[in-house]
Parts: sequence; structure tokens; C-alpha cells
Amino acid sequence: MRDPRYNKGLAFTERERETHYLRGLLPPAIVSQELQERKIMNNIRQYQVPLQRYMAMMDLQENNERLFYKLLIDNVEELLPVVYTPTVGEACQKYGSIFSRPQGLFISLKEKGKILEVLKNWPERSIQVIVVTDGERILGLGDLGCQGMGIPVGKLALYTALGGVRPSACLPITLDVGTNNKDLLNDEFYIGLRQRRATGQEYTDFLQEFMTAVKQNYGEKVLIQFEDFANHNAFELLARYGTTHLVFNDDIQGTASVVLAGLIAAQKLLGGTLAEHTFLFLGAGEAGTGIAELIALEISRQTKAPIEECRKKIWLVDSKGLIVSSRKESLQHFKKPWAHEHETIGNLLDAVNAIKPTVLIGTSGKGQTFTQDVIEAISSFNERPIILALSNPTSQSECTAEQAYTWSKGRAVFATGSPFDPVEYDGKIYVPGQANNAYIFPGFGLGVVMSGAIRVHDDMLLAASEALAQQVSEENFEKGLIYPPFSNIRKISAHIAANVAAKAYELGLASRRPRPKDLVKYAESCMYSPVYRNYR
Repeated sequence: MRDPRYNKGLAFTERERETHYLRGLLPPAIVSQELQERKIMNNIRQYQVPLQRYMAMMDLQENNERLFYKLLIDNVEELLPVVYTPTVGEACQKYGSIFSRPQGLFISLKEKGKILEVLKNWPERSIQVIVVTDGERILGLGDLGCQGMGIPVGKLALYTALGGVRPSACLPITLDVGTNNKDLLNDEFYIGLRQRRATGQEYTDFLQEFMTAVKQNYGEKVLIQFEDFANHNAFELLARYGTTHLVFNDDIQGTASVVLAGLIAAQKLLGGTLAEHTFLFLGAGEAGTGIAELIALEISRQTKAPIEECRKKIWLVDSKGLIVSSRKESLQHFKKPWAHEHETIGNLLDAVNAIKPTVLIGTSGKGQTFTQDVIEAISSFNERPIILALSNPTSQSECTAEQAYTWSKGRAVFATGSPFDPVEYDGKIYVPGQANNAYIFPGFGLGVVMSGAIRVHDDMLLAASEALAQQVSEENFEKGLIYPPFSNIRKISAHIAANVAAKAYELGLASRRPRPKDLVKYAESCMYSPVYRNYR
């Protein structure tokens, strides 16, 4: 009863109570898991404050694991914004105040030289997926230090609920290398190291020790997902460990894959091909450059043109204006491929008017940057402009759904990073799609795990995008949606997992032999079920 993996609360049967000496420890009523689910959903809906709902869900996860996942799977559209973005952002900001029981491993600079021992302190031995953060760039909220733990915990809850990876095979980790957030350093309830962030060689050595220890303890086939690292570290870590470990960066690769899926689906809605479009990004960090590179890869694959040519269709605007070749000397390395020949342009509106994009994508982390002028401009030379406002949480979205549909006079094909309610404009209901990474990473992770892949290849990301785009039905298109509803996310994840696994086998990266005949059926059979078990 005290172990969340085995606890069933009032659902223990007469026989189980007798056999396991539970008589008198529970009230006499025996209820079904369905009734428990109804009761808890009823309780959660009573809370007006999203953070209270988050805390209620976390308490349930600590108390009754199977009921937590049953609730999340059966009510995914309602509970996803509670356990993940946008509510998880507020939870991380207040993590020190609401912290009661640790979930996951906290590895700080104090453990330098002993990281392998710390990993061995985790009670589970067969880990398949690790989500790790250093808390430097949590969503659009900045440096939250050790309190970023809410993100790996939330991500792994979705790996299980949406992708079916066993909870016991998931390990959330926060690497605490300090924080530069003065408010946190002065907060009496802060739970992390009270020092400024380690950088340079000290940081590099700490990460090297961590990555070596993970491989030593869990083997070659554990998937390590880097989460919410700052730009300069994120690209470097992916480049450094991509050839030696099974690593994946959701901010760079997961976001790119989900956005590409939306764009592939949009072609079915609008007709034409990706190569016919001109893309303009606001934001040239991890998400922006990651999406841009995957779009260029897909165009290159479709047209057989060299990737350098395909990149020329894609323009990026950062805080200093349009990225052009005259700025090349001062650019960070990950921005350089996007510096094309053009005069300098200082702001987004001028860039829209000069470049005349058909697709506008926001990954800036800055709210309200797609102004009325910007949206009216792109709508003036496009019958159906594609507008993606991807920054999280909701407060940081480049524009709201209502603004996009109103200012484009209902013509925009629109999706966001955080959820927005349907909008009525001119007597018609418009449903904004959500370009949420939760479409991709759980199924992607399952595909990697079930095939025993030893490396992540870009073609596996393209395979995930194509599988997701195929799940968008005609009925979805009629509502203007370029993503399928989350309600059948497990079926979607099974298809993504199958496509990713097929690509891993094709590339010779899969180690699980023999290859299953029907990969979709095999994916479904691998998925964790949250239904209560009967105890002898």
C-alpha cells in the first residue's frame, strides 16, 4: 500500500486483502479502478488554480502509479496542460516551495568524481530512457537551476502515458552546476547549490564524467534525452556525444520533427510541395535552427538537390535582425549556414515585406512579436499563409489564436506550441493545432527502445515526421488542423515508433534481432498498460 507501483487503494479485492494482511488497514468498500478515476477527475476539476491541479497529479503519481497513468491516458487532452506545458513552467518556478518528495536523481558538482556511485543509488537497474537537464533554459522562463527537475519528471510521465515506456525504465536527472538566477540564490526555499554556474572546462569535465558513467552503468542502448540546456551547450553536447552515445535533444530535434510533420500535413491541405515555399523564422536558437535544418533535409530528400541549395529557401531573424552574409563574422556557429546574400534588415516586419515568406515560424521565446502589421503583411501576399507561433508557455506565444485568425481574416493555417481554445471568426469555428513535442518524442523513444537502436540518425526524425503527418485525417483538415487530436495519441505513437524502428533497421542501427514482422503490432504489444494487476 505504501509502494506506488503496487498500491491499488480501495481496489484491492477481498482475496488480496486476506492474503496480504490488509484487513482492517482499508475501509470495507471495494471499488473499481474506473470509479477511482471518476472520483479523482472530479476532485481535480474542483481546483481553480492550475498549480493545485499539478500538485494533485504529482501526489497521485507518488501514491498510486497505475491510477496516475490511467488518468493521464484516458484524459490526455485535459491533463496534458496540467502535467506539462504551460503549468509545469510555473511548477518549476515554485519548485522549492512545493517540493515534498524527490522524484528523480539530483547530481550536483558536489558529486564530481562519484557520479557512477550516485547512479547506482537509483533503485531501478534496467533503465531505457533518461531525460536530463541542467536547468539553464527552462521553456521560455530562463535559468531555474535545480528547480528545472519538473521538466524531466513531466517529460518521462509522457514517455509512459503517450509512448508506453515502462515507468520503472525511466530516469529523470537534473545536473546541478549552480544558477545565475539571483532571485533563486537569495530565495530561502531554493533547493539547489547556492553558487553561480560552472562553465568552461569544469562544466565540460562534469558532463563528460556523467555521460561516461551513464554508459558504464546502463549500457550502450539507454536513450539520453537532453532537455532545456542553453543554446551554446545544447548544440555542442549533441555534436560531441551524437557519435558515441544514443542521444536526442528534444528542443532541437523533437521540435523540428513535430513542426516538419505539421508542414508536410499542410501540403496535403493546401496542395503543392515543401520546396515551393519560402520560410521565415523569428528566433535563431536551438528550436529555430533545428527546425530549419530538418526542413532543408526533407526538401533535399524530396528534390535530390544539395542541402546547401535547399537552405537558401529558409531565412532567420534573430535579436539583431535578418541573418545575412555581411554578419557572418560575428555569428554563432549554428547560425552561419543561414546567412544568405541580402541587404541588412533590422526588424521582422521589414523582413516579411522583403522576403515575402509563405511560412512564418516563431521560436523566439518572446510573446506578442507577431504583431497585427506582421500578420496583415504576410496575409496580403498569401491566400493561405502558414503561421506557427511555437514559443512556450502560453504567455510567451508570438501571438494568440484569436489574433492570428482575426488579423488574417480567417485565412491563416495556424498552430501554436501551447494550447489555445477554438476561435469563432465571421461565423466559423477555427481550431488551432498544437505543435506539441509530445506528439513525437514518446513514439520516437519507443521506436528507439524497441529496435535496440544504438545511435539516432536524422533520417529517423524524418521517419517520425512522416508517420505523424500520415495520421492527420480529412476530418481534421476540414477544421483547418494540421495535427491529429491528442485523444488517440497512443495509436499515433505506435505508428511513429514503427516508422522510426523500420528506419533504424534499414540504416543498420538496430540491435534487436530478429526484426519483428509487423512493427506497429509489436509497438502496441510493448506498451505499458496502467490497468491494475491481480495479486495472488
